[in-house]
This record gives sequence, structure tokens and C-alpha cells, in this order.
Amino acid sequence: MTLWAEPAKAAAKRSHTLHWLAHLGAPGVFGVAVIDSSPIPLPIPAMTDLLLLWLVSHNGNPWLLGASAIAGAVLGGYIGWNIGHKGGEEALKTHVPKRMLDPVKRWAKGNPFLGAFLPALLPPPMPLSPFVFAAGALGVPRWRFLAWFGAARAIRYSLVTWLGVTYGRHVIRVWSRTLDKWSTAALIVIGIALAGGVVIAVVKIRRHRKSAPANEPAREPVRESAAD
Repeated sequence: MTLWAEPAKAAAKRSHTLHWLAHLGAPGVFGVAVIDSSPIPLPIPAMTDLLLLWLVSHNGNPWLLGASAIAGAVLGGYIGWNIGHKGGEEALKTHVPKRMLDPVKRWAKGNPFLGAFLPALLPPPMPLSPFVFAAGALGVPRWRFLAWFGAARAIRYSLVTWLGVTYGRHVIRVWSRTLDKWSTAALIVIGIALAGGVVIAVVKIRRHRKSAPANEPAREPVRESAAD
């Protein structure tokens, strides 16, 4: 009995943690998606994809979870667009690394549709925040940005949801040990990210509002090419 006591105790603890992780449900996916698509970096790349896949694989409602991920992503993208819109090119200089600044600006000006669509569609290591900032700073209209960004995230998270529904049991079987080992860490990271992310977002938005010029000249909207 003594030999089996510790392993059984550890397994019970992991099961309890997985139980709470599963109960994050749609609100948890929504919150993580907001931060994942906002300028606030998460410690785990594509965390929304992983959480969505995990919850759908554990018999979560795929329609509700997928919709929550898409809605949260659109809100997170809007936060980044709004910071870029209010801060202008100064926001780009502040938040975009120097080595990426000129390529991002050229790409966003020449490809306003793809500049918002591709980064939101492709997984890491494709950067997202620089192109979101650029869309706002360079005058891409809000409704167009949200439509393109939302369409890309809808495609991406719909695919993840489909994978969870179609290959859910296989995913659980392959990842069971890994998920057990990292479930506690994932739950802690999600909690910290949700709490800290809200604080950081508020601080950043207030800082940009204070630093934005009072009489900033209106930026000329990015003109779309005929192909777009």
C-alpha cells in the first residue's frame, strides 16, 4: 500500500487540476483569446489554440468554445488596433522592434488586407502585434480591420475546433501524460495571464492616451489596391 500511496495521491491531484482546467470553459477561452490577440505577450505561444483543442477534445461544446475564441480574438485585435490608431507612428516606434519597423510599414501600406489577415491566420512564429499596430497607425479603417482580422481568426479557430471534434480521442490519448504533467502549470499561467493581462492593458492604454499629441494631424487612410 505504501508503494502505491504517493503515485495515487499525485494522480488524484492532477485529475483535480484537470477538472478545474476543463471548467474554465468558454469564459476561459474568451479571456485567453483576448490576451493572445492583444499586444500583451503570453508565455505559451498559440495558447488559445491549445486550450481550445484541449477543451473541445474533452467533450466541450465546440460551437460555444469556437465562438468564444473568435469573439475574444476580435476584441484583443481591436485593442491593439486602437493603440496604434491613437498613438500613430510613435506607437510603432515604441512597440515594434527596429529591425522589423520598416518591413512592417512597407507591408502594411502595400498590402492592407494581407497585413491584417495573414498574421492573424498563421500560427507562431509569425508575429501578430506589429501588424495590428501598423493597421491602426497607418489608417486602416476599423471595420475593415475587424472584418479581415475576424475572418482570419474564424478560419484558424474553426480548424482547431474541427480537429478537436474529429480527432479528440486520439489527441487525448497522445497528450494524456503531457497534459497531466503540465495541467497545473497551464492553470497557473492562465490565471496569471488573465489577471495580469487586464492590468497591463489598462496601463498601456492610459499611457498612450497621455502621450498621444493633443492636436495630431489626421492620418490618411491606407488605400486599397484593386486586387484587394
